[in-house]
Amino acid sequence: MNIVLLSGGSGKRLWPLSNNARSKQFLKLLTSEDEGKESMVQRVYRQIGQMDADVHVTVATSVAQVDSIRSQLGAEVDIVTEPERRDTYPAIMLAAAYLYDVKHCGLEEPVIVMPVDPYTEQGYFDTIRKMERAVRENVADIVLMGIDPTYPSEKYGYILPKREKKNGYAEVQKFIEKPDTSKAAELIAAGALWNGGVFAFRLGYLIGKMDAEPETSRFHMLMEQYHKLKKISFDYEVVEKAEHIAVVPFCGMWKDLGTWNTLAEEIGTDTGLTIRGEGTADTKIVNELNIPVVALGVKDMVIAASPDGILVSGKDASSFMKPYVEALEQRPMYEERRWGSYKVIDYITYSDERKSLTKHLEIHAGKKLSYQSHAKRDEIWTVVDGTGVLLLDGHTRNVKRGDVAYITAGMKHALCAVTDLHMIEVQIGPELDEEDIVRYAMEW
Repeated sequence: MNIVLLSGGSGKRLWPLSNNARSKQFLKLLTSEDEGKESMVQRVYRQIGQMDADVHVTVATSVAQVDSIRSQLGAEVDIVTEPERRDTYPAIMLAAAYLYDVKHCGLEEPVIVMPVDPYTEQGYFDTIRKMERAVRENVADIVLMGIDPTYPSEKYGYILPKREKKNGYAEVQKFIEKPDTSKAAELIAAGALWNGGVFAFRLGYLIGKMDAEPETSRFHMLMEQYHKLKKISFDYEVVEKAEHIAVVPFCGMWKDLGTWNTLAEEIGTDTGLTIRGEGTADTKIVNELNIPVVALGVKDMVIAASPDGILVSGKDASSFMKPYVEALEQRPMYEERRWGSYKVIDYITYSDERKSLTKHLEIHAGKKLSYQSHAKRDEIWTVVDGTGVLLLDGHTRNVKRGDVAYITAGMKHALCAVTDLHMIEVQIGPELDEEDIVRYAMEW
């Protein structure tokens, strides 16, 4: 079985921890099996492995999320990177072409497409197994997962199945897109299910929809023509046009942890340097700053602090924060990369319009910063802990705590961490843009 995880979104509703570079699925706020912390994507990936260690997982995502996926899931997971952000239809078509042309999967192979971030129990994955069997038995063109609703919600689409069921699945009668509360209650009374955004099909079903010559690589064709594909959801473009659609119900625990209100229910203890005073109740505090957050006499609130900002909100009100956050225009102040992470400490524009940006970088042992140069900025690197090897214009030297490197615009430079390495980087220049970078191929 092949599982495609769809990883997208910018996570505005979980600001200030999430941003354009760090979506909600990468926030390490959930309690793991060893009582540590794990992210939504790490939890789902672990649950898939517990279902079947031999399942092949491919993550379909954007360029901005590749480093976070590599950092959290490791180098072995397959990643299909969209040339540009569009919608679920082009993303799933590209992933299907990848499985066929690059991984050489057979046309009869079942493919399961699911979100990367459901908060659910292991029974969810038993339902995925049932969907796989339904595909192998060729019961329908598309097999969906329907979530047994727990309340009449306006947030989800609904699937109305036919009454008769066979071997755990039913034919789909119709779809209803996000009804109001009263209509949702009527649908639930009629047996409707939430649309869980999980699709199963034979690989050949989608490959047959791709217009290409037999000898042409559909994957490379789609990569080149990605900007021409419809910017539309897979539900609208494929599922609702299929001749035969079936649904398999899932009746266990399932949550969309897309807002602070819902996420707060699943976060364990407060995170970071926090102090709770008398009278503080039903309040969740998450602090990623190196300064204390003190909460006194507050009730039913969410307090979250990160380098991107500070949120103080009632739990219910936190669901409506997206338009306020979208009005903010600032660069991400924290990012995970495949080599580690960085946090912006200071960002200043001076009277002559030149700027300085100060970062704290943590580079994991054995990881490397790519061999690169910048056209518009100088950099000063100061190693504050750990050891590494510095490559500067073709020359290498060992570096340790207290060592400083001065890198002027145009100089090629890279760094390999021998042990976990912490470094302060100061950028100085008229423009300090993450896109001001040229990378050079080099093995060292």
